[in-house]
Amino acid sequence: HCMNQTKKIIYIASFAFLGVLLTTALHGLLEMLYIRLLTSDFQNYSLGFSWSQWFEIHKYFSIVLLIAGIVLGYQQGKHWWNVIYVQKRYG
Repeated sequence: HCMNQTKKIIYIASFAFLGVLLTTALHGLLEMLYIRLLTSDFQNYSLGFSWSQWFEIHKYFSIVLLIAGIVLGYQQGKHWWNVIYVQKRYG
C-alpha cells in the first residue's frame, strides 16, 4: 500500500511539473511575440502602458501562470490517476 501511495504522489507531482513546463513554454512564446510587437511599434501596441508598467504586468502574469500550471497539472494528475489506476480505463 505504501509503495502505491508513493507511486501516486510521484505521478501527480509529475503532472504538476508538466503543467509548470507547459505554462512556462506558453509564457515564453507569448512574451516573444508581444515584445516583438512592442519593440517594433511601442506607441501602437503598448495599450497606454509604460515599459515599467509592462515589467509589473510581466511579474504578476508570471506568478499567475506558475500557479495555473501547478493547479491544472495537479488536477489532471489526479484525474488520470483515477482513470488509469482506479477505474482501469486505459484501453
